[in-house]
Amino acid sequence: MHASVRWLNRYLSPASLAPDEACQVLMEAGFPIETREVIANDAGQPDERLDVEVTSNRGDCLSMVGLAREIAAKTGRQFVAPPHAAPKVAATDVRGVFALENQTPEVCPLFTARVIRGLKVGPSPAWLVDALASVGQRSINNVVDVTNFITFELGNPCHVFDLRKLAGGRLVVRYAREGEPLRTLDGKSRTLKANELVVADAERAQSLAGVIGGGDSEVDATTTDIVLEVATWDPVTIRRAARRLAIRTDAGYRFERIVDARTIGEASDRAASLLLEVAGGELLAGVLTAGGALPSGKRVTLRFDRCRAVLGYPVPDAEIERLLGALGFVCVSRRDGTIELEVPAYRTDVHQEIDLIEEVARSKGLSAVPVDARVRVEIRPPQVRRKAMREIGHVLTGLGFFETVTFSFVRPEQGKAWLPQGLEIVNVDDERRGAEPTLRPSLVPSLLACRKANQDGQAQQPGGVRLYEVSSVFAQHPGGRSAERTIVGLLLDVPISGKAPSLADRQAGVRMVRGAVESLCAALAGSSAAVRVDAAAPVAAGWDPEAFGACSLAGRPLGWIGLVSPASVSQCGLDGLYAAAEIDLDELIRLFPPRSRVEALPAFPAVERDLSPLVPEETTWDHVREVVAGAALPRLEGVSFVGVYRGKQIGAGRKSLTLRLRFRDAQKTLRHEEVDGEVAQIVERLNRECGASWRTA
Repeated sequence: MHASVRWLNRYLSPASLAPDEACQVLMEAGFPIETREVIANDAGQPDERLDVEVTSNRGDCLSMVGLAREIAAKTGRQFVAPPHAAPKVAATDVRGVFALENQTPEVCPLFTARVIRGLKVGPSPAWLVDALASVGQRSINNVVDVTNFITFELGNPCHVFDLRKLAGGRLVVRYAREGEPLRTLDGKSRTLKANELVVADAERAQSLAGVIGGGDSEVDATTTDIVLEVATWDPVTIRRAARRLAIRTDAGYRFERIVDARTIGEASDRAASLLLEVAGGELLAGVLTAGGALPSGKRVTLRFDRCRAVLGYPVPDAEIERLLGALGFVCVSRRDGTIELEVPAYRTDVHQEIDLIEEVARSKGLSAVPVDARVRVEIRPPQVRRKAMREIGHVLTGLGFFETVTFSFVRPEQGKAWLPQGLEIVNVDDERRGAEPTLRPSLVPSLLACRKANQDGQAQQPGGVRLYEVSSVFAQHPGGRSAERTIVGLLLDVPISGKAPSLADRQAGVRMVRGAVESLCAALAGSSAAVRVDAAAPVAAGWDPEAFGACSLAGRPLGWIGLVSPASVSQCGLDGLYAAAEIDLDELIRLFPPRSRVEALPAFPAVERDLSPLVPEETTWDHVREVVAGAALPRLEGVSFVGVYRGKQIGAGRKSLTLRLRFRDAQKTLRHEEVDGEVAQIVERLNRECGASWRTA
C-alpha cells in the first residue's frame, strides 16, 4: 500500500506528521515500512511516498483514512474524517431514468448506482493530480481520477459507466454466461466462465465485477452522463476470477480483503460530491440499491482484568477504553469490570475479546512492556534436551510402548472429564473444528482415542498395547492466565485374569505403570532416584478414584499415575482395564543427565534377609521403605521390594508384603547371627509404625 505523508496529514490535526514519525508510528502499530521515496509535486512541495506493509486481515488500512486513524490513535492527534455531506441533487428521480437488478445477492451483498447528467470530462485539478501522483497513480481524466481517489482515500473501489453506452438503460449484476466475451479497460478481450461475476447492461457484460471495468462503456472525452457504481463483493469469487485471468488491480486487491457493505453509503456520497466538484453536472435524486440486508453491527464484551492478564502489565480501565475509542470502538455499556463495545463497520477483523486485547497491545506498543533489569535464566544447552528426549524414547520403546502423534483437540465432554481441578477449559471459536473445539487438558483422552483406533483395526500385542506421547496440554487459570504445559503421557492395557478386573488385576496395573515411570526416572536421574507415589484424590473425573496416586521425586511434584475410570473407558468406546500416567516433561529433563558416583567395589560379601510382615491393605511400599530407612542402622545397605501376597490365609483387609534387607560390614565378613539384632529393630519399628503382624509356623 503506497501512502503519501502529505496526503495523510489531510486527516490529522495538527497536520504536523513528518516522514520519520510516520514510519516509526506505523511500524509500532504493526504496519512496517518496506521502502521510502522522496517525491515532490508540480509546485515543488516536498513529500515522501511510503510503501506500507498491510496484513491481509486489515483491509481498512488499504486507505489513507485507515492509516491516518491508526496514526491519530498512536500519537494522540485528532482524526479528521473526510467531508461527509449528502450531495446536492436535482429534481429528477433516478428511478425514472435508470434501472438496477442484482441476481446474485449471495456474492454481491450490496450494489448502489447513481446517475450524474451534464458533466464535463476533462483534465483534473492540480490537487487531484498531485494526490494520485503521490501514490504512484497517473491522471486519466477528472471523472476516472475521482474513482481512483476514493479507492485510495476510503478503501472503497468504485466505477463509472458512460450512461449513453449502456443498452436498455439498466445494469444487471449476474454470473457470466459460459464463454461470454468481455473487452476490458486494458484493451484485452477476455472469455469468461460461468462462475465469474459481471455487471452487464440489457445485452452484454460491461465489467468484470470487482476486478476491472469494460472498454465498451468506458468514460471518454465525449461522455456527458455517467452511472456511478459503489458496491461490495464476495472476496473468494473476486479472487478466483482475478487469478484465472491474471488481472491484478487496486480494486480487486481491496475487495479480496473484504469491504463492508455498511461503508458503501458514505463512499457513494463522497464520490458523488467530488464528481460534481471537479466535473460539474447534476446528480439525479435517489440511489438505486440492490442486494441483501445490511449486516448487523457487532458488539464485543471486554473484561478489563482479562485484558491485563493477557498483556502481562497493568493498564487502567479508563486508558483501555480511551485507546479503543481512538480506534473507533464505541462504548455501549459498562458494568462489573467489563465494557461492551460496538465494532465499527470498517473493522471486519474484530470478532471476539482477544481481538480487542490485541488492539490495546498495538496501541500501547512494545515499549510499554516492562523489562526487568535482571532476568534469572537457567542455561541448559539445547543438546541436553535433545539427548533427554532421545533417552525417554529409548526407555519407553524398550518397555514395549509405541509413540503416537494425536490431535490437540477433543470433544467438550472429554475435556471436562480430564480437566484438572481449579482450572478452566480452553475452547477455540472455529467452525472448522466441528465436534472437537476443546484444547485437550490431558493426553489420556487422546491416547484412549488412539487405542480405540487400534482396537477397531484389531491390533494385538503380546502383553497388551502400550502407547506414549510427548506433547502439550492446555488449560487456563480463572482470570485467563494460561496453564499450558508439556507432559509425557502413558497408556497401557492391563491384563485381566477373569471376566471382570479383580483387585489383583487393578493393583498389577498400577504397578505396571509405576514401573514404567520409575524406569524413566532411573534413566534420566540415575539408579538412585526414588520415585514416591502417594494415594490421593484424583485431579480429574477421568481417573479411577480408587486407584490414583501423585508422583514426586526428591520432594518435587512429578505427575500422577492411576487407572482410567470405567466411565472414561466406556465413553471412548473401549472395554477392558487401562492404566495411565502423566509426567511433567520439564521435571524429567531437569533430572538429566543422571548423576553418577564412582565407588570402590565392596571387599566383603553382604548378608540378605527377607521379611514378610502382614500389613493393612492401605499401607504403601513407600511408607514401609521409609520406616525401615528411619532405623538408621549403620550396616543396612539397602531395602528392596520383592512381592505382595493376598489370600484367605491372611484375611480380608491385609496383605503380606515381602521386602529384602541387605547388610554389609566394610571391615569384615558378617555372619547371619550378627544381624539378628538389627533385624529385630526393624521388626519392632514395622510393628509400631505399620501395624505389622507375623505368621507363625
